[in-house]
Amino acid sequence: MSTKVLIITYYWPPAGGPGVQRWLKFVKYLPEFGIAPIVYCPENPNYPILDESLVNEIPEDIIILKQPINEPYDLASVFSKGKSKKISSGVIPKAKKQSLTEKAMLYVRGNYFIPDARKNWINPSVHFLTNYIKEHQIETIITTGPPHSLHLIGLQLNAKLDVKWLADFRDPWTTIGYHKDLKLTAASKAKHLDLEQKVLNSADEIIVTSYHTKNEFQTKSKRTITVITNGYDSHNISIAKKDRLFTVSHIGSLLSERNPEVLWETLSELIEENADFAAVFKLQLVGVVSDDVISSIHNYRLKNHLEVVGYVSHDEAIKFQMRSQLLLLIEIDSEDTKAIIPGKVFEYLISETPILAIGPKNADVEQIINSTNTGTYFNYHQKESLKTQLLHYFEAFQNNALKVNAIGLKPYSRKALTEKLAKLILRS
Repeated sequence: MSTKVLIITYYWPPAGGPGVQRWLKFVKYLPEFGIAPIVYCPENPNYPILDESLVNEIPEDIIILKQPINEPYDLASVFSKGKSKKISSGVIPKAKKQSLTEKAMLYVRGNYFIPDARKNWINPSVHFLTNYIKEHQIETIITTGPPHSLHLIGLQLNAKLDVKWLADFRDPWTTIGYHKDLKLTAASKAKHLDLEQKVLNSADEIIVTSYHTKNEFQTKSKRTITVITNGYDSHNISIAKKDRLFTVSHIGSLLSERNPEVLWETLSELIEENADFAAVFKLQLVGVVSDDVISSIHNYRLKNHLEVVGYVSHDEAIKFQMRSQLLLLIEIDSEDTKAIIPGKVFEYLISETPILAIGPKNADVEQIINSTNTGTYFNYHQKESLKTQLLHYFEAFQNNALKVNAIGLKPYSRKALTEKLAKLILRS
């Protein structure tokens, strides 16, 4: 007989993005390990991006429970639909470029909606799920955040019922980069820290996606903390051939603070110094891109080489990865971002396309790229090394020798990661 597990998540198809795919894939493979997943998600969510293709990946026999959610973005959109949508998707303008409306929205979001804008879903969910868990004799629940308000659903259910609770942190809580942009008061910061402490010390198991987050949480909790990264799944997507141009692509969001000017400057120099490079180079951005990043690229005279594709479906994103000659992975140069391992990293790994990564020194991503032999990693102060490597990749492209010899990828497969999760669920 299968063990029933209730998974409480905000993001679920047709939402797009890596947070959706993480639990969609776990749900896909858990039955193979004797676990029957039941998904609980909002009935009327305000998803900033949609990917209808992911709906086709939901297992046919899965039980999905839905309850209405009341979100403040609906009210905010009355005043500024575009700004509320940008903020809800994480595109926060630099402080000096924020309008009065944006500043006010960020202040309200940060101080009146703690831990986040989905807090109104906590009490209705606890009421509904208390009865459901009792009626269906569910022994284990899993909450996944962000939004971290979902962990407060788990906190209350764990206190009321005799259930095992696993709290999955796809990102850190109080140290995540955008907290600095929310204009938090001292009292609001203290409340976040208090809620974080309660969750970290009440859940039976803590799951994180990176080793830096594990190290951080170990200073805040005595609970067992297990790293289960995101991963890749097999697919049957194929392409006829690679792009004929030297196409360097970034797949995913490029927000205001994720703006590697050292890269734009280096590319600009290569274009000026190397006519062959200038003739075939294309910078391709696939996903949500902030105006600040585009403006910066234009300032480095790369406009004529730039193609902004915008958001595409998951399947289309894979095709862009496979057609590109080089894949960019960009992270903010900050101590806080060393723990961030974007979900796209793992699909990059199996794209058979070299990765050029730029981020803070000693980040978890650096270890993954180096150990799998899938690309090169630079920090923001290695401009000359970065330039040399780009030229090396270009010369390999010219000689039709730009290839990847990846190793050690199996531990990052979705099935292997689900097996690791299943052992936590079944552990008494």
